[in-house]
Amino acid sequence: MNSDYNPLTDPVPAEVPLKNAPLLRVIAQVRFPLIAAIGEQQFIAPFQEALRKSYPVLRPERIQGVIFGPEGAIPTQEEQVWRFFDVESHWRISLAPDFVAVETTKYQSRNDLLSRFCVVLEALKEHIGPEIIDRIGLRYVDRVSGDDYSKLSEFIRPEILGIVGHPLSEHALHSLSETALKVPQHEAIIKTRWGRIPRRGSVDPAVIEPIEDDSWILDLDMYSQKTRPFDADALSNLTGEFAERLYSFFRWTVTKKFLRHYGGEV
Repeated sequence: MNSDYNPLTDPVPAEVPLKNAPLLRVIAQVRFPLIAAIGEQQFIAPFQEALRKSYPVLRPERIQGVIFGPEGAIPTQEEQVWRFFDVESHWRISLAPDFVAVETTKYQSRNDLLSRFCVVLEALKEHIGPEIIDRIGLRYVDRVSGDDYSKLSEFIRPEILGIVGHPLSEHALHSLSETALKVPQHEAIIKTRWGRIPRRGSVDPAVIEPIEDDSWILDLDMYSQKTRPFDADALSNLTGEFAERLYSFFRWTVTKKFLRHYGGEV
């Protein structure tokens, strides 16, 4: 990719499918004003029925909410979250009183993700009925580890790799960079995080499980906090546009050697 390419504004490059992509997890989410009845099993039963053929396993979960104030993290009331899984547990749908999320560790394609997300949004509209959303987001997390970790200097562009591409990195316990970038076209933000994580370490254990090797992560999260009507098709289309822009940033980050190594034909 040309050195003057701007991944936030320039045309999206043609997608290069990777047969063995080091993609750890993908999450699409919408947040909406609190609907307290979602905490009740009877209320969410029709939503479950709409999805049960594809996601037949339901595992309720209570999670501890947290708000952040001047004194740091403050625990809030526990929240009921309904987790719907496919049989292999590669896909998980999470429904809470103020959000719904589609999450996978077995990403196949952009179209597959968007079609699944749209089905969930349509079921949410029909059976739960939020009128507006407060936030929509899409997150991709890649991780390079094992033998591939030693090839990072060939895989990642130097301005992203930073100290990890220098011998000094051998002495670093961890090295992470975080940047928030405005995307005016969508009134959105891309929150980028990348860097080295030591063995058994994580910056977000719920998404990036600790492993026994040093690893390098690329965590891209695009979101908009603009309040907008709840329209399943429009939200699915917007998520598709987010996916394209995140792919532009991903392609700007990695080299052709990276693409070839993970099964891309370039």
